[in-house]
Amino acid sequence: MHALLLAGAVTMLVPFFWLVSTSLKPAGREFTYPPQWLPRPVVWHNYVEMLTGPIPFALLVRNTVIIAAASLVGVLLSSSLSAFGFARLRFRGRDQWFVMVLATMMLPGVVTLIPTFILFKSLHWIDTWLPLIVPSYFGGGAFNVFLLRQYFLTIPMDLDEAARMDGASSLRIWWQIMLPLSKPVIATIAILNFMDDWNAFIRPLIFLTSMRKQMIGVGLAFYRGLSSGYSKWNLMMAAATMMTVPVIILFFITQRYFVRGIVMTGIAGR
Repeated sequence: MHALLLAGAVTMLVPFFWLVSTSLKPAGREFTYPPQWLPRPVVWHNYVEMLTGPIPFALLVRNTVIIAAASLVGVLLSSSLSAFGFARLRFRGRDQWFVMVLATMMLPGVVTLIPTFILFKSLHWIDTWLPLIVPSYFGGGAFNVFLLRQYFLTIPMDLDEAARMDGASSLRIWWQIMLPLSKPVIATIAILNFMDDWNAFIRPLIFLTSMRKQMIGVGLAFYRGLSSGYSKWNLMMAAATMMTVPVIILFFITQRYFVRGIVMTGIAGR
């Protein structure tokens, strides 16, 4: 079993190793045959040229961090509050409404892309960060609501009843009891949504027109076919490495919470 897992790990790591290796090669050495696994010489200047080239990569990283952080706050707040209502409050049609929320997961995002664009254009939000941030504050996504609701169901209702006897409101129970007890699933949702925003391509491409407001997913695509007339693959690989490393570091730091959050959400009952 360990040999099989090791073979799988090596298979998964080979593309990443080739990515880093290509990012350190001189221009024109990317497609040599036989493949050159170790760059000779090692060209660290590729990263300097990538950061200071025609694509303002450092600015795009800053934009992406700001958008991802602002969107993440909205996702965590709105989805956890929605999930709290579905898991801990009793009201007419609760289960039917929850089924309707889950049904929205069957609707591809491409279907709503044109109506959403028309809506944001009428609000004069095109070429601003608002279309990428504001929607996260209205529900937080059906999958996130589902994941949090399943986790909330594992927490005993006795805690809610004891808090209400002490005069706590529903909002206070959500903020001071449910959220502190739900760190694993919150970390899971935070990782998944941060990765989604970090790698976003279609939404920033549609809603943002200025390069200085763009995100790194779109900026990476602009390295293809620069004014020189050919793709600078070594610079593209350097940009892709810079884009991938933060996500890998984030996952290794939070993997314990990530795995625990996924496991715990699968054992909840009604």
